[in-house]
Amino acid sequence: MNQVLNYIGGRFQAAASGRVVDNRSSITGEVLCTIPRSDGSDVDAAAEAARAARQGAWSTWTIEQRATLLESVANALEARMHELAHTESQDTGKPLRVASTVDIPRAVANFRFFASAVRQHHDGAHEMASAINYTLRRPVGTVGLITPWNLPLYLLSWKTAPALAMGNAIVAKPSEMTPMTATLLARILDEVGLPPGVFNLVHGLGPEAGQAVVEHPDISAISFTGGTSTGAMVGRTASAQFKKVSLELGGKNATVVFDDCDLDKTVAGAVRAGFTNQGQVCLCGSRVLVQDSVYDAFVPRFVDAVSNMTVGDPEDPAIGMGAVISKEHREKVESYIALAQQEGGHVATGGVRPDLGEPFDSGAFLRPTVITGLSIDSRTACEEIFGPVVTVHRFQSESDAIEQANGVEYGLAASVWTSDLGRAHRVAAALDVGMVWVNTWLMRDLRVPFGGVKASGVGREGGQHSLEFFSEAKNVCIAF
Repeated sequence: MNQVLNYIGGRFQAAASGRVVDNRSSITGEVLCTIPRSDGSDVDAAAEAARAARQGAWSTWTIEQRATLLESVANALEARMHELAHTESQDTGKPLRVASTVDIPRAVANFRFFASAVRQHHDGAHEMASAINYTLRRPVGTVGLITPWNLPLYLLSWKTAPALAMGNAIVAKPSEMTPMTATLLARILDEVGLPPGVFNLVHGLGPEAGQAVVEHPDISAISFTGGTSTGAMVGRTASAQFKKVSLELGGKNATVVFDDCDLDKTVAGAVRAGFTNQGQVCLCGSRVLVQDSVYDAFVPRFVDAVSNMTVGDPEDPAIGMGAVISKEHREKVESYIALAQQEGGHVATGGVRPDLGEPFDSGAFLRPTVITGLSIDSRTACEEIFGPVVTVHRFQSESDAIEQANGVEYGLAASVWTSDLGRAHRVAAALDVGMVWVNTWLMRDLRVPFGGVKASGVGREGGQHSLEFFSEAKNVCIAF
């Protein structure tokens, strides 16, 4: 895949301007491929193709036909599992093992789940003395899907599947840093017989292609997953045009460790929560809050487990971490490690680049890092780093833990580790977040609401929430 192309109106094509952008490997620094540097003219073409598709045969497809198509996509993804996983690993720097066991299986599951969900979805009917009300659910129209670089196919499929299930046309803009599996998805949709123009893929830079998607008058809804600052701009632009908006944004999530926890299980869970995908998951537990009475037992074990994580070639099944997304992002993460030391923190492990030899010395690798001794309100402890850096803090009581966990601008997720069921319920209810895991992390049922509060987003995805976002409800009242 030396040259990635846009997919507009059923055709793979270059940007109208002919301009391209290099997509570099974070593993070796080499150019993996070029992508179109699309702009407003390409988005115009995609939106026009989507409009034409909505006025054509796609508008007559039944729920059963759309659900069957989603199942065909799931089967095609599954048949190409190895190719997709290898491509995702190369494009993101994540371990091939993670792409093979998490990212691509989840993309398959997303299409299968929403095929089933749309078949079962129903809206209520309400009887009156002399009339009956029933609800019709219709597609929004053309929807814009803007997805990030950390979980490229995983998150694109999470939006594409329900949008198609409800009969919408799509203009999708993936991250310019990870374009390759989005292009493979476009090929699969083409192969399984999705009508031309129903799914359109426009590559390019956020301020050029992404902004054009958000601003386009024929795109009626925007589903965005990404950083909070960008999400704020997306929200302002889209809401001014009265578009439907779903924003899944950043997090600074707490892993709350009480003194009655199962220590072995908790240490393993905190390591997984902190460093999965090189810490580049919005749900990662980047702040570990530990009750004072167990702090001295927990921290050495946690630091030792992190110290023993291997970093290196993503294709090696023995490694624990691959590369972060780019050298520029690594520099950002390293700047926070330096800031933490200026703020009085102690780097208990990591914080340095590993010596891996060529060709990996030209990649964006960084040792997983644990920092202790920071104030809970320090910048390092409060700002989203989105990398393999975890800070550890003491708390005294249940109320103290809740106050510390809630003391950031974000409110996406948390995990609570305790053997006291009453405490688990109390703390979960008091945390200002959209999701809480108890004695686990990232255990996902696709039916449940996904999303955050405060600066972590607006709206919910998952199950009926996604189906409702990608549709409009119309009430019909018939008098007797």
